[in-house]
Amino acid sequence: MQPIQHNELWHAEATLFVAIILQLTISKQLQFGSKYLVAGLLTLLVIAVAFTAPKRHLGKGGAHITLATLMIALVSLANAGQLALLVSALIHGGSSIPGKSLLGGAFAIFLTNIIVFGLWYWELDSPGLTGRRKRTNADFQFPQQGDSNNWKPTFFDYLYVSLTNSTAFSPTDTMPLTHAAKSLMSMQALISLLTVVLVTARAVNILG
Repeated sequence: MQPIQHNELWHAEATLFVAIILQLTISKQLQFGSKYLVAGLLTLLVIAVAFTAPKRHLGKGGAHITLATLMIALVSLANAGQLALLVSALIHGGSSIPGKSLLGGAFAIFLTNIIVFGLWYWELDSPGLTGRRKRTNADFQFPQQGDSNNWKPTFFDYLYVSLTNSTAFSPTDTMPLTHAAKSLMSMQALISLLTVVLVTARAVNILG
């Protein structure tokens, strides 16, 4: 396992806290179970990861890997479930959910989707939050890597890749090199496109 820099861990945790706040803004009708269930579990996992991260390179990283993987998976599953409920509500009219709640929920899900895929890209192409050793071949080609062999991407770089892929629906300056990276970016682009199209249609309906 590889150690994680303090700044990189701080960036990842701050982003995850943003995801927690976004969870609290989503309408109850678009959530599974209690409104505070996922947010509460994520808060506990973020705190636990902060305590176990320094030990992940000392041969005591088993608990850290489990906690980090569970946290990323929980965010992914929660957002996927909320997106499914949002799509269902938008397709069937969502008469029981106010228009502002639908649009606000869609925006929160869209932002959480960026965070989720930023975490997955980080895990795929580098040791990420779990600290697992990376394979020899890179999954992404950053423009800075052509100028210097010593440059290495951090979590913020992968979050930026996720942001641009969600808004442009395609790679921008960073190219996916493997099937795994291309599959993740394709999935994210389709989710973002679906969310934007449905929300736009709903907004037009509300204004009309």
